[in-house]
Amino acid sequence: MELPIGALSRLTGVKVPTIRYYEEIGLLPAAPRTDSNRRSYGETAVRRLRFIRHARDLGFEVEAIRQLLALADDPDRPCAEVDGIARTHLAEIDDRIARLTSLRAEISRMTESCAHGRVGECRVIRVLADHGLCAQPQH
Repeated sequence: MELPIGALSRLTGVKVPTIRYYEEIGLLPAAPRTDSNRRSYGETAVRRLRFIRHARDLGFEVEAIRQLLALADDPDRPCAEVDGIARTHLAEIDDRIARLTSLRAEISRMTESCAHGRVGECRVIRVLADHGLCAQPQH
């Protein structure tokens, strides 16, 4: 299978500029070129790009994906490093959820205490103007 970049894009759902970017930063090896100097991709590139896209969809950062790809390229290694990367990402997700839950509670508290009068008396505006009025100082 030899695909031009547009067909690779359609097949994987990754935009052409993003494919070029992944090549530029080394996540995707540089594609061989045809006689007319067009990129040409094979099945390996399709699998790798799908891996990258799925990892990005799951929120993994580029550097973590780089590490995961390197580990995937060495299938006989123990998977402890892969597990560690995934666990670190899971902890980051849990932290983000906790921060978002706190933000949600604060905004809910602000809107519920609004008297729906004039803007000059609006609780939302007052709290946004004075962080000290927040129920939780960190969010």
